[in-house]
Amino acid sequence: MNQGGFSQGNGKDAVPLVANPNTASRNRRGKTWHIIFQAATVVAIIVLSALLFNIMDSVFGYVAYEYKLDPADFAVEGILPEDQSREQLITLLKIELSSGAINKLENEKPLAERSQAEVYALVSERILKSKVVASWSLTTSLLNRSAVEEEVRQLLVDHPRLELKFVSWLTSNFITRPQSSEAVTAGVRTAILGSLLTILVTILFAFPLGVGAAIYLEEYATDNWLNRIIQTNINNLAGVPSIIYGILGLAIFVRALESLTSGLFLGAADASTATGRTILSAGLTLALLILPVIIINSQEAIRAVPQSLRKAGYGLGATKWQTIWAHVLPNAVPGILTGTILAISRAIGETAPLIVVGASTAISFDPGIFSRFTTLPIQIYQWTSRPQDEWRHLASAAILVLLIMLISLNASAIVLRNRFARKY
Repeated sequence: MNQGGFSQGNGKDAVPLVANPNTASRNRRGKTWHIIFQAATVVAIIVLSALLFNIMDSVFGYVAYEYKLDPADFAVEGILPEDQSREQLITLLKIELSSGAINKLENEKPLAERSQAEVYALVSERILKSKVVASWSLTTSLLNRSAVEEEVRQLLVDHPRLELKFVSWLTSNFITRPQSSEAVTAGVRTAILGSLLTILVTILFAFPLGVGAAIYLEEYATDNWLNRIIQTNINNLAGVPSIIYGILGLAIFVRALESLTSGLFLGAADASTATGRTILSAGLTLALLILPVIIINSQEAIRAVPQSLRKAGYGLGATKWQTIWAHVLPNAVPGILTGTILAISRAIGETAPLIVVGASTAISFDPGIFSRFTTLPIQIYQWTSRPQDEWRHLASAAILVLLIMLISLNASAIVLRNRFARKY
């Protein structure tokens, strides 16, 4: 009898092979789990598709606009304001707005440096004062257009300047415009810049520290009680709720290190108005948040490098650091970058720690490293909390921008990871 539970022989002594009685039950269990895993995958795809459809359904559709003033009253030689040149629109602003309002706009960003779309947004917001009266989803706009038109006819009684348009809330102007108090002129440029700068600070601090800590713990640290405590704490910190890191960031970076995070030590801020609620504080807080994840994933990647590579390096006379730098790290880079991708994906969507650190919800200027800031998740949260439907449409458009930005960053990291994997 062989180990697999089969009997065999030669010639006349040969007997039929007998299957192990446990094989059938193992096959049934395997098929059952195979079906469960397939069903879980199908459910996940359905849920993700429903989520994306819900977002897309809010990004497109009919919108009923009303202007407080008739755009035709500001036409130049029959050309409506939306088709006028930037210079004509700037002249219109200077005629209709007070000198104080013009000076405030110039301080935010000189009018001469703004695009035609940006200047028209100011005209629409400050002079024409357009507003959204009603809006409809994509499915309603396409499948129930008659009901939309009937509702518009009823609205015309109280809104004689009503104009119905089929629009996409996600446009190039939406991406390039700053925030605004009016939905028709609101954009996410300041939120995009805030997210990118925050993630840049996060990566610059978390990646080298995380990889360095992983190298020490895997290659240099001895197995003693102190290093075991450190490893246990790192594993526990990876599961701490993100808002706890926000409280830690508030205590350390915003208050204790205010002169550093506000830029006062470099003379980059006014002492009377400077606070630690800046992009630098937010980036450092998120760096603490993802640091345990990067350390743990980097340790696993370094641990997966075969010991034979290390012994080969030592056998050729290389020092420990030379072996790590020339053999261990290049082979561990794909795994390290995989962990970093997962960590960045978590950080870019965080909201709770940034609220605690002091992210603003209304920023109309492009942020700097030592300035007040907002991010896309904060902006989405703020828009979804408003009762008007038009802000939820804008939030859906901002979600698409966030997804595209996240996919782009992850794709860049994956390309870099695959390049290292092919090279080594």
